[in-house]
Amino acid sequence: VQLQASGGGLVQAGGSLRLSCAASGFTFTYYGVGWFRQAPGKEREGISCISGTDGSTYYADSVKGRFTISRDNARYMVYLQMDNPKPDDTAVYYCATCIVQRGTPENPIGYWGQGTLVTVSS
Repeated sequence: VQLQASGGGLVQAGGSLRLSCAASGFTFTYYGVGWFRQAPGKEREGISCISGTDGSTYYADSVKGRFTISRDNARYMVYLQMDNPKPDDTAVYYCATCIVQRGTPENPIGYWGQGTLVTVSS
């Protein structure tokens, strides 16, 4: 199993950035996939998930209305469009399998790639 995030970098608050994730080693459509992030000194949190079946989505309140998740099942790719990012969005972003249980995103396969660093300047 591999899910490799890319596309991070330095972005100004109010700008935009698109993260990509290449998945392999598992049947992509069988799983929801999503984005998690870990800011310095904080625990990792799930911010967005997308179902493998009907494309339904979940967003944490902190990113709702600003970030958009999408997936390309033919290419085994997941994307996160980050619009109007804020300095509080600065974190290492990981893509992973994702299922929302009791309102909390979890990673059922348990694989974590290296992540990609996003830094939002004010």
